[in-house]
Amino acid sequence: MPYRLVVKDIAFFERPVTFARPFRFGAVVINATPQAFVRVEIEVEGKGSAVGASAEFLVPKWFDKRPHLTPQETVTELRRSLMIARDFYLAHTAFETAFGLHAACIGAQIEACAREDIPPLAAAYGSAEIDKAILDALLRCTGANFFDGMAANIAGVDARLSRDLGDDDVARFLTGRKRLERVAIRHTVGMDDKVESEGGVADISENAGARYFKLKLNGDPAHDADRLSRIGKELATLPYDYRVTLDANEQYADLPVLSGLIERLDREAALQPIAQKLLYIEQPMPRDITKASPLGALARRDFIVDEADDSYDAFPVARALGYRGISSKSCKGIYKSVINATRAAKWSTAGEKCFVAGEDLTCQAGLAVQQDLALGALIGATHAERNGHHYVDGFGDTPAPEAEAFLAGHADLYARDGGKIRLAIHDGDLLTGSLTTPGFATAVHPDWSEMSPLAEPTAKIPLEKAV
Repeated sequence: MPYRLVVKDIAFFERPVTFARPFRFGAVVINATPQAFVRVEIEVEGKGSAVGASAEFLVPKWFDKRPHLTPQETVTELRRSLMIARDFYLAHTAFETAFGLHAACIGAQIEACAREDIPPLAAAYGSAEIDKAILDALLRCTGANFFDGMAANIAGVDARLSRDLGDDDVARFLTGRKRLERVAIRHTVGMDDKVESEGGVADISENAGARYFKLKLNGDPAHDADRLSRIGKELATLPYDYRVTLDANEQYADLPVLSGLIERLDREAALQPIAQKLLYIEQPMPRDITKASPLGALARRDFIVDEADDSYDAFPVARALGYRGISSKSCKGIYKSVINATRAAKWSTAGEKCFVAGEDLTCQAGLAVQQDLALGALIGATHAERNGHHYVDGFGDTPAPEAEAFLAGHADLYARDGGKIRLAIHDGDLLTGSLTTPGFATAVHPDWSEMSPLAEPTAKIPLEKAV
């Protein structure tokens, strides 16, 4: 049953995170970036008050890849997105469902950010992080865990933002949800990551026993084909079966260039260890070109969109262009993931292959990885990209007592290793049992006293006033 609530306070914090190794994807190399934290206080009608939390990296040059912007300027956009969203959520002083509040704010959020030249994907970040924290508070206030709460539609999710669905479609999907007890990790091989020998892709100390691999591409068919043949030769030595996905992060310029890669995958013997194990190719072309380019014959391979997923209409639009799937990332919006999973289930029931894939924008140990993992386990993502354990050393710069608290609260998800607390990977899988605690997949909140307030950027001059 949906509950109604009102938001009383929203506070933002941040903490620096240094990476254990460079992470190169698309046009950016990340060595460090802040992690943003959201703390909200809500009042639930007839139930009292509660505090909720969420966390996510402020990742440069992913939400907005425009070349004239510096990495820091794109991080500033995310901070502004949070600030703008806070004003909209706090302006609603009447009781409303959690999803109803999201639906009332998201359109205005996109428009307000556009006036500051912040694109829709970055605009949605602010709402997404606040929504996660609100849901955490609502579940805590009512004593419900995420999986039971969502199955009962505690947030009041409906089809008002998705014209192709009816409320019954959403209700039917949520009612039938059962938590996946295990979610396999998909190990990322970044553009600067080692391929061969010790520390390479087939080294169990490097890949943590993963059976799924996500391979980054740089947009040059010849370069990518050579690198994929090297990776395939290494993966073929694994003593177990494996599957791969490819991710170009918008680096393929257009369909003809992309066709060059697909033709190589189809015909070159050296690429068969990859081609025969390939599940899908993720976001090969820039988001604007994607929306104007039907895949045509290339749709013989399964493709998904990620960065082009910047609205509630993105999946139907992509489907019409030949794409079979779309990514789920909690930083793009938990409710949009639920709606897209509802669509995939409905379309698949009608005989069409459609799916939602679990992807990860370097979710860090603690709140971020737990909430994103729970979302995937709810909507049926049997494997998910997991970057935080790979590019960050355990809990990274998190204070030790806080990391210890997460270990105590989620003993199936973390383990002590080499003096560090790290994500516990069991035969290539993450376990979700401890995520059934009351709240949004976490028994622990961060130590707010051990982090700084979010750096507040000044607003850009609105575009219509710029001269």
